[in-house]
Amino acid sequence: RHRPVQYVLGEAWFAGMKFYVNEHVLIPRPETEELVAWIIDEAAQGTQQVLDIGTGSGCIPIALKKGLPAASITSIDIDPNALQVAHDNATTLQADIQLIELDFLNESFWHKLPGYYDTIVSNPPYIKAMESNTMAKHVLDYEPARALFVPDNDALVFYRKIAAFASTHLNNAGSIYMEINEALGKEVKQLFEATGYHVTIKQDLQGKDRMIKASKAYYPPPSQA
Repeated sequence: RHRPVQYVLGEAWFAGMKFYVNEHVLIPRPETEELVAWIIDEAAQGTQQVLDIGTGSGCIPIALKKGLPAASITSIDIDPNALQVAHDNATTLQADIQLIELDFLNESFWHKLPGYYDTIVSNPPYIKAMESNTMAKHVLDYEPARALFVPDNDALVFYRKIAAFASTHLNNAGSIYMEINEALGKEVKQLFEATGYHVTIKQDLQGKDRMIKASKAYYPPPSQA
């Protein structure tokens, strides 16, 4: 029936840890491990505030907490069933993260995230609905569509909202790390550059444009010499 073996077994491995998964969350991918490794490699050790948008199974914040134990990590998701999976994984793997049910696309809820963050991370939905006819049956039939697809006429909706949120919630020295649709790297880069960010696109191990880092543009004061 093409049901993914991870759902049959109720487990998937990520960053050397066994995570519980079911049909309410995406199966963690190797490229997401690369995103987490990129963040940990560049992050300053010590206390920092991290926001994870669209947590799913909790694989990103839990792996970040293991790599950055002093970080304070908040994770949000619109689906209470996904948050339950993330909670179970955080408990099992002994990762102290905060989980909040929140519809991030609704800006009226942003007041529930009052802090300023050093790192914002997200693996948001980014697949156009029209691309579904090229996808494998085991993905289409079993993985949660809400975590995969965006409207054809607004494929960058999550990136636009994240850029807007970060304009008032990202510390000046902070950065945003996101996975992207390999076909839309140029468009995502232009979106963030247009709102004042310095952008780096990173390829995954398959050579595909898969990750992006956006940092607030910082211009040092002129020399007083």
